[in-house]
Amino acid sequence: MARKKSIPAGRKQRPPGRARRGVIVLVSTRKGAWLFHGDAARRTWRTDGPHFLGHVISHLVLDPRDARTLLAAARTGHLGPTVFRSTDLGRSWKEAARPPAFAKAPEGEKGRTVDHTFWLTPAHAGEPNVWYAGTSPQGLFRSDDGGITWSPFSTINDDMQYRKWMGTVQDGTPDGPKLHSIIVDPRDPAHLVFGMSGGGVHESADGGRTWRPILQGMEVVEGFDGTEPTPHDPHCVRLCPSNPERMYQQNHCGIYRRDGPNGAWERIGRSMPKRAGDIGFPLVVHPRDDKTVWVFPMDGTTVWPRTSPEGKPAVYTTRNAGKTWQRLDAGLPAQQAWWTVKRQAMTADAQDPVGLYFGTTSGELWMSRDEGRKWSCMARHLPEIYAVEAAER
Repeated sequence: MARKKSIPAGRKQRPPGRARRGVIVLVSTRKGAWLFHGDAARRTWRTDGPHFLGHVISHLVLDPRDARTLLAAARTGHLGPTVFRSTDLGRSWKEAARPPAFAKAPEGEKGRTVDHTFWLTPAHAGEPNVWYAGTSPQGLFRSDDGGITWSPFSTINDDMQYRKWMGTVQDGTPDGPKLHSIIVDPRDPAHLVFGMSGGGVHESADGGRTWRPILQGMEVVEGFDGTEPTPHDPHCVRLCPSNPERMYQQNHCGIYRRDGPNGAWERIGRSMPKRAGDIGFPLVVHPRDDKTVWVFPMDGTTVWPRTSPEGKPAVYTTRNAGKTWQRLDAGLPAQQAWWTVKRQAMTADAQDPVGLYFGTTSGELWMSRDEGRKWSCMARHLPEIYAVEAAER
């Protein structure tokens, strides 16, 4: 698959002479959303919220193309699944005129209904006002007007082969099957990737007209056919900004890396310490170093309790593309912390050194100003945190 010239790989420092800007941390929860505005040093924070108190907010994203437009994926009691839009950093909001919705089924056939929009991704920098959305059950949608109206994108929503790979609601994750990890190649807006839980990772080189599963090297739960997309359960897929030829994946069956347009997935999580394992949900890549990744393992043994292993939470990092891993737990609870981190609830800013942020299922927001060497708690007693994003302003 041909690609435009790659951004050089490896660690890059912030361009000389560029002033450090403040950071906004966007927190989506089971009962609303919060914005935390930080200064350039990331030491002083102003809390803005709650927004949409009582509504389920699955994802809140700031458009990097204008640094002022926010989209919020919401599920409300009286409006159902919808998307809200703000063009003034959250001071005011308007509901989408046409939220993501599946096409009406032909007469006599059973159709699908969007339970909630789960994932939001701004399109390529050269496509202003274009956004992509993934839903539960699995659906892919696009907006060409900044999130005001949404339409089914590509053919996969109603493709019978894809519908088979998606399985049923009963086959999906505990809180519903999802289309997530929508990736737009920064070099080429026609190169798109998404993950389905379940249903595997899929890639398009022609702007979504056609797709192909990328499964080579992936493992599945014993007893299932790994050549079929259906049993594959990607939890989070990330592309490296500094080297778009490289992707990482946190999967139901471990941590993986893929290099090159036709490369196979390699299970790099096998080198994780056995006490932690390589099962988890979130995965974060360094904005300037394609060898550095952070993950948050959870207890994936027996009945999958979905807690930190042994009640001792820690972030793990690799700085050599998965050959070795280091535990980062300074400042985190040493014991009796039985929470975990969901797939969208961990992120990084673009500062130098990189700031890391994650939110827990118990409603705590944690941060590190030094790439995970030391952690501090930014907020406590929030509702269960579903997603965390960081953006410069």
